[in-house]
Amino acid sequence: MKRTAVIVGSGPNGLSAGIELARAGFDVEVREAASMPGGGARSGELTLPGFIHDYGSAVYPMAVASPFFSKLRMHAHGLRWVWSPAEVAHPLDDGTAVLLYRDVTQTAAQLEGADGQAWITLFEPLVRDWKIIMSEVLRPPIHVPRHPLLLARFGLRAFQPATMLARTWFGGQRARALFAGVAAHSILKLESPLSAAFGFILGGSGHAAGWPVARGGAQTITNALSSILRSYGGRVVTEKRVTDLDELRAFDLKMLDITPRQLLQLTNGKLPGCFR
Repeated sequence: MKRTAVIVGSGPNGLSAGIELARAGFDVEVREAASMPGGGARSGELTLPGFIHDYGSAVYPMAVASPFFSKLRMHAHGLRWVWSPAEVAHPLDDGTAVLLYRDVTQTAAQLEGADGQAWITLFEPLVRDWKIIMSEVLRPPIHVPRHPLLLARFGLRAFQPATMLARTWFGGQRARALFAGVAAHSILKLESPLSAAFGFILGGSGHAAGWPVARGGAQTITNALSSILRSYGGRVVTEKRVTDLDELRAFDLKMLDITPRQLLQLTNGKLPGCFR
C-alpha cells in the first residue's frame, strides 16, 4: 500500500515537494485554500479583459537556474520563458538607469572608470562556474561540499554586507547602485552580513541564465507544476482550507508551504514556547 503525503499550500515550493514525493512513490495531495493553485505565483484578468496581471511574483531569476526545475521538462507542460534584451534596469537619481545584461562585458561598459573591470573580475568567474556553484548553494545549508575550495572563495565575498562589498570594489555610483539594487531582493538590510550573497547569486543568475518572465503570466508556472504532479499520480485540491494540523492525522507525511505565522495558527498554541 502506498504511503500518503499531504502538502498545505500550492505555491511553487509546495508543488515541487509534491512532485518529488510522488516520484518517490507517495500518494500525494496538495491542499490549497484559494480557488486556484499557485499562492503568489498566480495570474488573472485583474483590470481589463485580456490583460493578465500577476498576483505576486512576476520575474523569476532563479527558475531557469534551478537544478530541480531544469530536470522537469516544464516546456512539455506548456511553460514558455521570455527574456528581455536587458535583465534588470536600476533607475538613478539623475534620470538615467544602469542595466544588467546577460553579457558581463556589455554590463561593465556602462560603469565608470575602473568599475567596469572590477565588475568583470567579480562576475566572470561566477558565470564560468555557475552550475557548480548553484549545485552547492541550493543544497541544504548543512552538507559536505563537493567543491569546497570553489565554495570557500565564493563564500569569502558573499558573506560580506552588500554595502561593504560595493564600497570596497566600486568607486562610482552606477556600479554601487546596480549591485546594491540586486542585493536588496534579499529583503535584508544591506549592512547585514550575507546580503552581498544575494547580489552575487541574483546578479550571477542574470548573467548566466537571465531573469525571464513566463509567457502568459506566473500562473503558467503553477499550471506546469500542477500538470507534472498529476502525471505522477498526485492531485491538487483547491478551496480546501486547513485550520488545524489535527485534520492531517490520516496522512503518513505532512509538509507545509506556508508562513511561520500561519503555522502558529494551525498548531493552536501546541508548539513549545521556545519554538514559537
